[in-house]
Amino acid sequence: MLSHQHLSRLSLRKVASFHCRRARRQSTSAAPLPAGGHAPSIATSAFLRATRERALRTPGIQWTDEDASAPTREIIGGRETRKMNMYQAVRDALSHALMRDDTAVVFGEDVAFGGVFRCTMGLAEEFGKERVFNTPLTEQGIAGFGIGLASMGQTAIAEIQFADYIFPAFDQIVSEAAKFRFRSGGQFSAGGLTIRCPSMTVGHGGLYHSQSPEGYFMGAAGLKVVIPRSPIQAKGLLLGAIRDPNPVIFMEPKILYRSSVEQVPIDDYQLPIGRAEILMPGSDLTVVSWGTPIYHCETAIHMLSTPPQSLAPHVASSLRSAEIELIDLRTILPWDVDTITESVKRTGRLVIVHEAGRTGGVGAEIGAEIQKRCFLKLNAPVKLVTGWDTPVPFQYEKFYAPDSLRIFDALIETLSY
Repeated sequence: MLSHQHLSRLSLRKVASFHCRRARRQSTSAAPLPAGGHAPSIATSAFLRATRERALRTPGIQWTDEDASAPTREIIGGRETRKMNMYQAVRDALSHALMRDDTAVVFGEDVAFGGVFRCTMGLAEEFGKERVFNTPLTEQGIAGFGIGLASMGQTAIAEIQFADYIFPAFDQIVSEAAKFRFRSGGQFSAGGLTIRCPSMTVGHGGLYHSQSPEGYFMGAAGLKVVIPRSPIQAKGLLLGAIRDPNPVIFMEPKILYRSSVEQVPIDDYQLPIGRAEILMPGSDLTVVSWGTPIYHCETAIHMLSTPPQSLAPHVASSLRSAEIELIDLRTILPWDVDTITESVKRTGRLVIVHEAGRTGGVGAEIGAEIQKRCFLKLNAPVKLVTGWDTPVPFQYEKFYAPDSLRIFDALIETLSY
């Protein structure tokens, strides 16, 4: 015979089961929410150029088969595009670099097999194993080999498998590559070195596969650091980095490898290193970001102008018409001081968004400089929206990186100051 306690447990289970079935029936019979009004995602972003015409008119694009000193032409006839995601665009850029420069070599851990993100797929078969080859698992050795190769006049394109693994190579990059030209009085240079590395959060990478280490290189005079936001940007900026006369660290947001898709010009072209791009013009507030958070900023701006029903009571009607200027920094070192300064002098407000932690980050450096240059023009303190000052967590990685809601909150706070 069942005890009173067992009967009580059975009764509670039956009651719970009944309420669960009832809740399911109610949820399925409820009227669906009206269509429309969805916030933009990476796949639907207005910043991704999904047509041939838009792709070929990318601002700042410089075709390598045209004279760089000639006036910019609007003629796009005879040029074609192909649908690519970011890793395919990176692969296309590497192919162009190897094709046009016989001294160029690509090396790193597993690159001969295509790499963990497939960015070097088929390059070893296309250009030979002497030009595309694997290295031992030694980041310090990869960087040191690249410096030596570049100092002999070769074009060295190294891959660090994850940006998180760049720290063993830190001494080689900061003490040698960055200082080689200065140290030798201009007799030698490591300018032919480009170091590619997948960076930023991916949703489940945790403390060793989702870091954003760009801030660690801000004090390394002699280096350049570049982070693209899309396939067109990745191809043009990577080719610009490879051909730049300075060593460049090229950090590729890994979550964008497959999620960002554009029509990418198939010809060889470059985009300017050291210049930010204004993605959305505005007059009330400047937002500066780079890489993946660009798309979260786009969503936050959309939420401000057309807030969802759950947030509408918290957004004053006067704020919904605010004109936000969104700037993609693109080159982190040296960052485009003039573009940001000019923008903030017009808007009087600045919000900086990045995935890396706040302390000692790129945002702190930008904020300090803008505070100095635009002090009398500022209508609110410079606002930073960043990762937390903790290691990137496994379980709560989504809550570590700035999302559209945190950025949305920063926009309201700054506009309301």
